Amino acid sequence: MIYQGKAIEVKALSDGNAELTLDLQGESVNKLSSAVIQELDEAVAALQKESGLKGLLISSAKEVFIVGADITEFHSVFNQTEDYLVEMNLKVHKIFNAIEDLPFPTVTAVNGLALGGGCELLLTTDFRVMAEKAKVGLPETKLGIIPGWGGCVRLPRLIGADNAIEWIAGGTENKADVALKMGAVDAVVPLEKLRETALDILAEAQAGNLDWEARREVKKAPLQLNPIESMMVFETAKGFVAGKAGPHYPAPVEAIKAIQKGATAKRDKAQEVEAKTFAKMAKTDVCFNLVGLFLNDQLVKKKAGAYEKQVNPTKKAAVLGAGIMGGGVAYQSASKGTPIMMKDINEDALQLGLKEANKLLSKQVQRKKITADQMGEALARIRPTLSYGDFKDVDLTVEAVVENPKVKSAVLAELEDQVAEDAIITSNTSTISITSLAKNLKRPENFCGMHFFNPVHRMPLVEVIRGEKSSETAIAATVAYAKQMGKTPIVVNDCPGFLVNRVLFPYFGGFIGLLEHGADFKQVDKVMEKFGWPMGPAYLLDVVGLDTALHANEVMAEGFPERMKRDGKTILNVMNEEGRLGQKNDTGFYRYEEDRKGKPKKVFDDSTYELIKPLIQATREFSDEDIIARMMVPLCMETVRCLEDGIVETPAEADMALIYGIGFPPFRGGALRYIDAMGVKAFVELADSLAELGPLYTPTDKLREMAEKGERFYA
Repeated sequence: MIYQGKAIEVKALSDGNAELTLDLQGESVNKLSSAVIQELDEAVAALQKESGLKGLLISSAKEVFIVGADITEFHSVFNQTEDYLVEMNLKVHKIFNAIEDLPFPTVTAVNGLALGGGCELLLTTDFRVMAEKAKVGLPETKLGIIPGWGGCVRLPRLIGADNAIEWIAGGTENKADVALKMGAVDAVVPLEKLRETALDILAEAQAGNLDWEARREVKKAPLQLNPIESMMVFETAKGFVAGKAGPHYPAPVEAIKAIQKGATAKRDKAQEVEAKTFAKMAKTDVCFNLVGLFLNDQLVKKKAGAYEKQVNPTKKAAVLGAGIMGGGVAYQSASKGTPIMMKDINEDALQLGLKEANKLLSKQVQRKKITADQMGEALARIRPTLSYGDFKDVDLTVEAVVENPKVKSAVLAELEDQVAEDAIITSNTSTISITSLAKNLKRPENFCGMHFFNPVHRMPLVEVIRGEKSSETAIAATVAYAKQMGKTPIVVNDCPGFLVNRVLFPYFGGFIGLLEHGADFKQVDKVMEKFGWPMGPAYLLDVVGLDTALHANEVMAEGFPERMKRDGKTILNVMNEEGRLGQKNDTGFYRYEEDRKGKPKKVFDDSTYELIKPLIQATREFSDEDIIARMMVPLCMETVRCLEDGIVETPAEADMALIYGIGFPPFRGGALRYIDAMGVKAFVELADSLAELGPLYTPTDKLREMAEKGERFYA
C-alpha cells in the first residue's frame, strides 16, 4: 500500500501502475471536503516519492465518482476574507497540478456522476474514460460561484472556449456521449469494461502509441485563439449569457471573464485569475443565498426521504375531476411511471383531461425529451372512466374537483365508500381546511391534503397538509407519491390557505393597499420584477385568475379577520364585478392577446385606471424602496407567523415552499433569509415605520424578542 486514508487509498498494481481509489468512509457518495483534499495532498506526495511507477489510474469505489466539493462547508469557509479564499484555491491548484505533472501517464475511470471539483479532478489526468451512464459537469454557477479548481482553465483548452462556456455558464450535467463528442473524455464504455479500458489506455501510452506528454502540454499552454477569434467568442458569449442569466446572477458572466483573462496565459497564471474571480463571487450575497438554498433543498429532500421509507410505493393512483388540473395530475403521474385512473362525471371533461395530458406529452416529444413510443406508454398509463368500477385496487386518490367545500365534502364521502379501507384519499385544495373536509369521513385518519400548484407539470412544489386526524401513514404515503411524481413535497399543518397561500395573500394585500394610496400598478409590477419576482403582483393576479383570487381572499379574511378582513369593496371586488378575470378571459389589470406561438401576451390597458379610480384614496409618488417595503413586509411577517404557529416546521421548509410554490426570488434565499440578510432588528424597525398601514405590518412579540437578542432564523 502506497497510501491509506479515510477517503483515499493508493496501491501498487502488478503491472507497475498505481491506482488511487476514492471511497469516503461513512458516506454514500464521494465529496471533496477539506479533510479529503488534505488526504489527496498526502496521497500525491506519496506517489511522487514512489520509485519505478509507470502510470496512475484514478477510480472510485462508490456508485458515483465525486459529486463535488462538500457544500456544507461553504458558508463557514466563504465567511473568510477574499485573500484567504484565493490562497485556499491556489493550494488546491498546487495539488491538482502535481497530479497533472506526475512523470508518467495518468487516466481517470469515471464510473458515475463527476461534478464540480470531481470534474475538475478528472481534467488533471492525461486521459479520461467514462461509463455509458456517467455524467460530468461544472454546476458551480448555480451556486453563485465559478469553477475554482481549474475548470475555467483546463476545460476550454480541452473542448474549446465556446463549448466550455456553454458547460460552465449553463452549469449543465453532460451525458457520456456528449462528453465524448466534445473531446472532454477519450472513450465511453459499458461500466463492466471501464477499469479494463482505462488500464489499456495506460498501456498504449506507455508503449508510445498515445502521446500523453503532448496532451498535457495543450492543457498547460495558453488557449489557441487569435485576437479576432478571442473577441468573437468571448464578447458574443458575455452578451448572450448576461441576457439569459439576468442581472441578479453575475457568476456565469464572471466565469466567462475569468476564462477570457486567462486565455493568453499559461496554466499557473490562468489559475491565479480563476482563484481571484472565485473568491470575489464567493463573497457575494447571491452566493450565500444560493448555497443556503442548496442546503435547504437537501434538508427538504432528507425529510421527504424519511417519510418515503415508512410506506410502500403507490402502484396505482386515481384523480377525481378531469379538466386542466386533473389532466395535469394524470400526466405527471403517468409520465413518471405510476398508472392512474382519471374519473369525471361527464365525457367532455374526460376528453379535456386526456387532451391536456396528450398536449404535454407531445411537447416532450417535440423537445426530444421522450420518444413517440414513450409517449404512447405514458398515455396508456392513464385510464379515463365515468365510474368507480376499479377503485378498490387504487392505493391513493387525488380529489381535484371544483374549489367548493360542499361539493368536495360530498365527493369525498362518496369516494370513501368506493375504495379499499386502507386506501389514502387526498384533496387538492388551495384554501379549504382539511380538518373540516374530514368531518364527514368514516376514516379521517386516511385523509390529508395534497395541494398542487398550477401548472402542475411546471411547478415543483406539492404541499402535503396534515389535518387534525390525518395519520402519519397517510402523510408518508402522500409524500412518497409526490416524490414518485417528481415533485418536492413539504408537509404543513392545516390552517386557512395552509402555508403558501396564507403567505401570498398578505403580499396581495400590500399591493391593493399601494393602489388605494395612489401607486401605479404598472410601476409596482416593474419594481417587483426588478426585485427578482418572475412577474409583478398585478400580472400574477391576472395569471392566478381574479375570481380565484377573490374567493381565496375571502377564505383568508374569514380565517384571519384581525389582519386580512377588509370593510367595503376592494379592487378585487370591482375587477370581478366588471367581469375582468385575468388571462382566462383575456382582460384583467392588463389585456391579453395571442403571440405568434399562441401564448397570451400582456398588453397595457388604459381603462384599468378609470375602473379602479373610485377606490383610490390619495395620489402620491412612491419610490422603489417604498414599494418593496410595502410589498415584502406583509409577506415576510406572515411567513414568521406560520413558523411560530407551527404550520411549517423549519425556516428551511418555509423558504423552499415560497421559492418552489410562488417563485420567491431564489437569489434572495426565501422570506426568512431575506429578514436575516436585512437583520431582524432592522426588519422590525422597518415594519414599525409602516405601522399606520395596519396589522399586516405588525411584528410578533417573538420577532421583537429575536431583534432584541440579536438572533437569526438561520444559525
